[in-house]
Amino acid sequence: MRPASLRRARWLAHAGGVGAPAAMRDWLTTPGSLTARLIAHSHHFRVQKLRQAGNVCLADEAGAIGLARPRHVWEREVLLRCDGRPVVYGHTVVPMSASASDWPLFSALGERSLGSTLFYDPRVTRGELEFARLRPGHPLLARVHAALGRDGPTDATYFARRCVYRRRQGLLLVTEVFLPEVLDLAATNMNTK
Repeated sequence: MRPASLRRARWLAHAGGVGAPAAMRDWLTTPGSLTARLIAHSHHFRVQKLRQAGNVCLADEAGAIGLARPRHVWEREVLLRCDGRPVVYGHTVVPMSASASDWPLFSALGERSLGSTLFYDPRVTRGELEFARLRPGHPLLARVHAALGRDGPTDATYFARRCVYRRRQGLLLVTEVFLPEVLDLAATNMNTK
C-alpha cells in the first residue's frame, strides 16, 4: 500500500466488512448512545478532553462534512475512560461554516460527553454509521498513540465507526476509535452481572 493511501480509511456501511472479531463488532454496532453503554458497563465513566481548537480536517473526513477538500474545521479530541482506563478515542469535526445556533453547546462542552447532548436534542438527526479498519499510517492512529503516551510507530490495527449528525444547517462528524481495552471492559462486566 502506498503511504498516501494509508492516510485514508475505507469506510463501509456494514460492520461485517471490516473484519472485526464478533466482540468488537458488537461494540461497533452499539445502537443509540455509546456513552450510555459505557456508563452501564463501568463504575466510573469520564470524558477526558485532550484538545478542542481549529485544525485542517483529515483527507477522509472532508467529503463526509460537505467539503470538496480538507479545510479548516473546529476539532475536538477526547478519551472515553471507564474505571480509569481509556477505552475509546473520540474525534469530532465541525465545518467552520457552522454557526453557534447550529451547535450551541459545542464550544462549551468541556469534559462533558458530546453524546449526552446529541441524543437528547430533538433537533439533531443522526446519519448512518460507517465502519473502518484503521491501519498503521492513518493520521488518527498517530493521535491515538499520542493520547495514550505510546512512542513510535506500531503495527496495531484499530476498528472505528463514524457518523454525521445534522442540526439546523450544521453538520458534525463524530469518529470513535475503539481501543482493545473495550473488550476487557465488556468481558469483565458480563462476568459480574
